[in-house]
This record gives sequence, C-alpha cells and structure tokens, in this order.
Amino acid sequence: MKTQKIGFIGGGNMASSLISGLIASGHEPGNIWVSDINAEQLKSLAERLKVNATASNDTVVNETDVVVLAVKPQTLRDVALQAAPAIQQRKSLVVSIAAGISERSLSTWLGAETAIVRCMPNTPALVLTGATALHANDKVNAEQRNTAENILRAVGIALWVKDEKELDAVTAVSGSGPAYYFLLMEAMEQAAVELGLTEDTARLLVLQTALGAAKIALESSESPELLRKRVTSPGGTTQRAIETFQQGGFSDLVSKALHAARDRSIEMSKQPEFN
Repeated sequence: MKTQKIGFIGGGNMASSLISGLIASGHEPGNIWVSDINAEQLKSLAERLKVNATASNDTVVNETDVVVLAVKPQTLRDVALQAAPAIQQRKSLVVSIAAGISERSLSTWLGAETAIVRCMPNTPALVLTGATALHANDKVNAEQRNTAENILRAVGIALWVKDEKELDAVTAVSGSGPAYYFLLMEAMEQAAVELGLTEDTARLLVLQTALGAAKIALESSESPELLRKRVTSPGGTTQRAIETFQQGGFSDLVSKALHAARDRSIEMSKQPEFN
C-alpha cells in the first residue's frame, strides 16, 4: 500500500476522509492524487493534506494505479465515460463508492475488461469509524482485492460480500444505519428532557450511553440479545422499558424499516441515470 499510487476523482467529504485515513496509516501524500471541479476544495486538500491536486481527471488516472470514483451517483456516468479511455489504457483498478451504481453499469461505461470493486461505505467513515462492504467483479485479482480492502480499512472496518445484490441489504443496515441510531438518540433526548433533565445533560448522557453500549458490543463475543438480557434485571426499570418497546412492536418496525430501505436501494439502482 505504501508504494501504490492512488487517485481520487472527486474530493468531497468521503474522499477527504479516505485520504486522511490513508495518510494516517502510513501512505505517502505524494503518492495520492485528487481531482475535483471545485477549485477551493482542491486548494484545501492540497494545503491541508499535502496531496497532488488537479482539475484534470485524466491526470489522476495517468499518474496512479488505482482510481477511486468518489463523485455523486448522478454525475458518475459522464465522469466514467470521459475517464474510460485512460483507465483502459492504464488497466487501472477502479474502486467506486457511489451508492446505487451497479457493476454492470460501471463495466458498460468503463469497459468490459476493467477491474472494478464496488463499495458501500457509511458516514462514520468521516470520523474513521466506518463500516464498508465491498464486491469485486471477475476482473479483479487477489492483489487488487487486497489493495481495495486496505483503502477502505483506512476509515474503519471493511468486509467482502459474495453477491453484489447483498449491497442493497448492506445499504439498509450500515449505509442508512447511522440515521436510525440518530433517530433513537433524538427520541431519548426528548424523553429525557420531558423527565426533567436539561437539554445539555440529556444529550451528554444519551451520547455517552450509545458510545458505551457500542463499545461493549464490539468488544464482547456475546450477541446483542445476551448482552441485553445481562443488563435487564427481572422486575426492574430496564425490563419495564424493554417490555414497553416490545409491546409497541419495536422489532417488527425495525424489520419493516430495513426492508423498506433495501427495496428503495433496488429501486434507485434501476433509475435511468444510474444505467
């Protein structure tokens, strides 16, 4: 990874986080290139991270071994078609972090022989605690898989799925997932204020509790179900709250929500601008 030259087409928040993570993990800034239509964004990246910045996508492709497509899904088709000749000539590995754009569409735009890894990161990558699922087409070799995985591991965990269709489920679980937790935090904060706590106290307690629960779950070999049961004393306050959640259909509602998000991901991938 330290000798690999990596290029980013698109220099927004996710690209910036990936670049920061790569540098923090030991990648030389001089081996990283980034292009963007926003001159101020390029200037900021160059000054802050000391990477190579350019307005030319072709320059990024021609100077690197790996190209990360980090533009908005609505603009990816035009960007990919324009960069395709240089990518084909360089035989670049292409890593796409654009939601909803299938490998079939990417192969159509970039060329059938292009090695493509499609990724589904989530917003906690912005603070280097992301969760990313990856899927590679059959043109990607073992070394390239390792390269793509290492890029995404720079901002959190990264894991592979066998079937590209699984990325729709990943979108529903981890892609959209942070918003679900924010919704729960929002509701808990509101309820805490109703119980008499100040807004500042309510927020701090809710956020620290969320952090602590996640840390326990990550560091434990036990399932969330067992962890929940361990902190739920029979007849106690926690049991009363859990029973209230369950009586309100909490689990069914969560299931319906994730199915709805998965279905919307499938719908979006079929939109004309994504094909």
